[in-house]
Amino acid sequence: MAEHKVVQSLCRMCDDRCAINVYLKNNRIVDIDGYIPHPWNRGRLCVKARAAVDMVYHKDRLLKPLKKTAGGFKEIPLEQAMDEIAARLLKIKEQYGTRSISVWKGEAIGFSQQEDLARRFVHALGTPNYFSNDSQCYNGRYFGYRLVEGSWPVPEYENSDSIVLWGANPPHAHPNMTQVIMRARKKGARLIVVDPRLSAIARKAYIHASLQPGTDGALAWGIIHLLIKEGWYNRDFVDKHTLGFSSLADYAQRFTPEYVQNESGVDAGLLLEIARILANSAPRVAIYMGNGPEHHENGINNIRAVACLDGLLGSLDQEGGNRLIEVMDKNELTLYDEIPLHHLDPIGADRFPVLYNFRQECHTMTAMDTILSNKPYPLRAMLLTAANPAITNPNSLKVRKAFESLDLFVVRDLFMTETAALADYVLPAASFLERSEIHYHGICQTATLARKIISFPDCPDEYQFWHDLAHRLGIGKFFPWKNEIELTRWILEPSGISLKQLEEHPEGVNYKPIRYKKWREKGFNTPSGKIEFTSQYLKDLGYEELPEYKPPAYKSGPDPEYPYVLITGARKLLYYHSRFRNIPRFRTAIPKADVEIHPLDAEAIGVADGETVKITSRIGSLEIPVKIMAPNEILPGNLQITHGWKDANVNLVTHDDRFDPISGFPLMKAVEVRVEKIHGAQ
Repeated sequence: MAEHKVVQSLCRMCDDRCAINVYLKNNRIVDIDGYIPHPWNRGRLCVKARAAVDMVYHKDRLLKPLKKTAGGFKEIPLEQAMDEIAARLLKIKEQYGTRSISVWKGEAIGFSQQEDLARRFVHALGTPNYFSNDSQCYNGRYFGYRLVEGSWPVPEYENSDSIVLWGANPPHAHPNMTQVIMRARKKGARLIVVDPRLSAIARKAYIHASLQPGTDGALAWGIIHLLIKEGWYNRDFVDKHTLGFSSLADYAQRFTPEYVQNESGVDAGLLLEIARILANSAPRVAIYMGNGPEHHENGINNIRAVACLDGLLGSLDQEGGNRLIEVMDKNELTLYDEIPLHHLDPIGADRFPVLYNFRQECHTMTAMDTILSNKPYPLRAMLLTAANPAITNPNSLKVRKAFESLDLFVVRDLFMTETAALADYVLPAASFLERSEIHYHGICQTATLARKIISFPDCPDEYQFWHDLAHRLGIGKFFPWKNEIELTRWILEPSGISLKQLEEHPEGVNYKPIRYKKWREKGFNTPSGKIEFTSQYLKDLGYEELPEYKPPAYKSGPDPEYPYVLITGARKLLYYHSRFRNIPRFRTAIPKADVEIHPLDAEAIGVADGETVKITSRIGSLEIPVKIMAPNEILPGNLQITHGWKDANVNLVTHDDRFDPISGFPLMKAVEVRVEKIHGAQ
């Protein structure tokens, strides 16, 4: 008789971490649906969650270790693979030193303890060279807000009177967030969307501010100008809890509505309406920054300018505003205090000190140059877990060349990705359904246990992999726990929450009550303890203390050879970066890449819908079919290509030589290109 069972866990097909019911028949997963009692998603799931079944049992799933030989990859036993990898690492360490070894963390298998385990391993080994996908996503917004407010807050959408989504499209990137926003709209909140494109969420907005790419700072400063000029800011809060207001006010004077309209394309009257709505809604103003503004040469200062709005409106850590989350008391896996490594010249820390100071993280683009040049020292080995930078990092040809030149390249993943194909060893990883770890929902201040539901013999979980490798390398004392369960118990010790409680409460356990105005007790987590409109920390590093606006290069010095502006990375609901294109039903729905283009530009180029064009930047070129948009969906002169496609890889044309000077984020959303029709192409 067939055995049926249902287990609660969390979905990690994207970063929303929705609660799920996982249905099993004879210990095989047969279906997934939403778990209603969890406060985050309340049973709601997107289509990606149910496709986890397709992913786990996919015919191309990696289930055995592979070693590259002259005749191609061949299967070898897991223990042999681990022994050989450890031996080669020790040899490289002896020849070049420990810092010649690096780790790169991706998110294709989900991340929570995964990230901290990788960070623990590099410090235990004695190398500072930890890399991750965060060099291109998340860190930019985190830095911008932390520099101003001390941390990156979470918007309290449901209690807000106005919501601003800045460079974000939740229906395609964070579907569950969309449901929360829609509930707020039903209660009367006005939704303002700032985006060059008429995105899915922009169609739902009360106001869509369609601005030119990279001019976010001009728009933010225009709002600041009006809030101060009209006296619409919270004087009491500004006087008591902010730093640098006089400098902010002086600099803002130049950002008149007329200037902002000319610079950003946002109508002066619309700018005034936005400022008035925010002022009338304060302090119940929830502003969410997507990753759109991160990928510009002045991204951090543009984000800082947006973050300053919280200070002017007095909306930070207020009900219905942007709340400062409290984290759970727990034991930390990282070894930053026990084994500091900043003195070992982390890759890119000299160029982008904020990246390493704030995140103990190195710069992935600089790593490619280091691998190829052996300067400032050799970087000869890399352990990469569940990332695909051969597709997702800028200047893909250089990325491939760098990985191919490593003395040892090891990749752990679920599938043979474009990056894994370059490796010396490819190890099968455990999916999120094959691991157990704690996840935290800051908006609810809830801890939830993701459960191990199934397993495959040669697919060790994340802890087991680092544990076994560490013990082979002589650093096993830093990985003393027998398994994930013991590790979880240790992490939980200071919290007062037991593993049993988490197991018994799949709806999550609130680790701290939600409180507001915590700054009245201890100020903000900035050097001054106040919201910092000006940053002495940045000034001491040689940066501007104010978040000054600098126009994007295509506006300040247009290049007639490359007259179009390319935006990359707009999300598609069915895909997550380069993932899920091997799921047949998804590929049937969205079968290929395309370049979105305005009808006037298509007419000027002489190209019809579906015809192929060649897009060229100073980095490289690619060929791709055209998708002609409606006139209101994209601005004239702008193009958009979603990343993650092997056969039309937009990162063949993105820059790895132009960065935001603070974060080191590459230019990926205002790339100057030219477009040529390919005659005879179908």
